[in-house]
Amino acid sequence: MNVHWTGTAQQHLDTIHSYIAQNSPEYAKRMVDRLTRRSQQIGLFPQSGRVVPEYQIEQIREVLEDPYRIIYYIKPDQVDVLAVIHTARNVLEEEGES
Repeated sequence: MNVHWTGTAQQHLDTIHSYIAQNSPEYAKRMVDRLTRRSQQIGLFPQSGRVVPEYQIEQIREVLEDPYRIIYYIKPDQVDVLAVIHTARNVLEEEGES
């Protein structure tokens, strides 16, 4: 299944990269690579992630790539990555900041 990274999710990746790169540009690149590679699993096995507890909607799921949550929405023809947030953050708090 095709995986589409939304503008918001791409922005999250950029922010993660910029933050980590302040101390280690190499680690920042590796972390973003890990996160984007994880989307291959989502494309192959969209149901493999757990339902996001804050929503309890079957189509909104997440996989963990420590220390981040990759939150995605399963559509009939593709998977949309909605957000990449730190595990210490609450999805509902993130929405309020947008």
